[in-house]
Amino acid sequence: MSLPVTFIDFVLHFDKFLPGIIDTYGFWTYLILFVIIFCETGLVVTPYLPGDSLLFVAGALAGAGLLNVEILLASLIIAAVLGDSANYWIGHTAGMKVLEKKYSFVKPQNLEKTRDYFRKYGGFTIVIARFIPFIRTFAPFLAGVGKMSYRWFITYNIMGAAMWICAFTLTGYFFGGLPIVKDNFSLLVYAIIGISLLAVASVIIQVFRSTGADNSAGPGSLQ
Repeated sequence: MSLPVTFIDFVLHFDKFLPGIIDTYGFWTYLILFVIIFCETGLVVTPYLPGDSLLFVAGALAGAGLLNVEILLASLIIAAVLGDSANYWIGHTAGMKVLEKKYSFVKPQNLEKTRDYFRKYGGFTIVIARFIPFIRTFAPFLAGVGKMSYRWFITYNIMGAAMWICAFTLTGYFFGGLPIVKDNFSLLVYAIIGISLLAVASVIIQVFRSTGADNSAGPGSLQ
């Protein structure tokens, strides 16, 4: 029983093992971090992988001279962009094929609402979702399902990836060694998540209001 438990703990709390991994694998650590960020953002089945805490710890270790911050930022931004892009195309192709099947539990009108949502608020959602664990894994998938224009998606994908990676990595790089930051990092993450959730909630409320207004108008009100 100890081996599976140890492996699960290693996967879920990879950031705690990072200093030892740097000592063991050296430059290959960048590739390991690249793969984790790619999977956390690119595969809907791995939203549990460490994201925010991993970026912070990696940044703090870069600040201590164990990693090169330029290589770290560049590789992780590329990983995040490629991950979201892969997730988008999974939703755009395989996701749509599954959801449009006759036996699918998803109603056609709900798919249409998803498309309408991403046509109107897709860019905002892709950027803000980067700062919300689990949501950032599913947002690009739903953008693909919603047929969001890839030209717009990749623009906001790059913007959101750069903001997310830089925010947490550079916070760790510049402030990770301070006791007050290390001791209250979870509170900082919760605050960022809370602000992001409020922003998403305001958009969702606006969507429901506009949908309600359209329904109340009815087809007979059209001129």
